[in-house]
Amino acid sequence: MTVVLKLGGSVITEKDRPETLDGAALDRAADAIAEARSAGDVTDLVLVHGGGSFGHHHASEHGVSTTSGSHDVDAVHAIHGAMTTLDRFVLDRLVERDVPAVPIHPLSTASRRADGTLTFPTGQVETLVGEGFVPVLHGDLVAHETEGVTVLSGDELVVELARALAAERVGLCSAVPGVLDEDGTVVERIDSYDAVASALGESDATDVSGGMAGKVRSLLELESSASIVGLSDLRAFLAGERPGTTIE
Repeated sequence: MTVVLKLGGSVITEKDRPETLDGAALDRAADAIAEARSAGDVTDLVLVHGGGSFGHHHASEHGVSTTSGSHDVDAVHAIHGAMTTLDRFVLDRLVERDVPAVPIHPLSTASRRADGTLTFPTGQVETLVGEGFVPVLHGDLVAHETEGVTVLSGDELVVELARALAAERVGLCSAVPGVLDEDGTVVERIDSYDAVASALGESDATDVSGGMAGKVRSLLELESSASIVGLSDLRAFLAGERPGTTIE
C-alpha cells in the first residue's frame, strides 16, 4: 500500500519565528512514522514536508509566491537553502529511528511552463520506493518559464505524487486536528469547497502557498479521498483509521 504523507510546515516549525524548528513536534512525527513502519501499518511511504518558517519567510521577503517569480540568484539561494536546511532536520530525525529516508529536491527535477502547467517526473520516486527507501520531498522553488523561479508548494507535490503513484492513502498532518468550521469544530467530511469556503480564512502566519484553503482545494482535485489530521492523530491515520477531516 502506497501512502503519501505531508508534514505541514506549521507542525514542524514555529511559523511566526524565522527559521525556527519545532524539534519536539518533529520528534513526535518521526516517532509515529517509525512506529507505523515497524508495526507493518505502512510499507511504501512517500513523505513531503512544508516550508514553515524556513521557506515561507524567505519567499515572502523576496516577493516570490506560487504565481510571482524572481530572477534574483540571491533569492534562489536563500529560499532553496532554507528548505534544504529544514529537510536535513527531517531526514536526520527519521534516519535516527531507522527509517530509510532519502532526499529529493524538486528544484532539481521540476519545471513549470508559462501557462502554469507543472512537469514533475516521478520515476526516481517510484524506483526509490520500490527499493525500500522513503523518499522525502519538500516545498521548494521550481523553474518557471517567463518567471524565473516560483514556489512549488508541498500541497501541489502531494497531489502530483498521489496521482502518479496511484496512492491508496493520502494524508496531510496539520497544526490543527482537521478543517475547522466557524465554531472551531472539526468538519468530518468535505466534498465541495463551497461548503466550507466561509470557514477557510487566511493563514495566521506567513504562508505563500495558500494556507488551509489551498490544501482543501488541492486535495479535492484527487480522485481518491484524503485526510487532514493533527499531529496527535498521525499515528492513527498511519494505522488506517480516519481521524480529522476526510476530503473526497
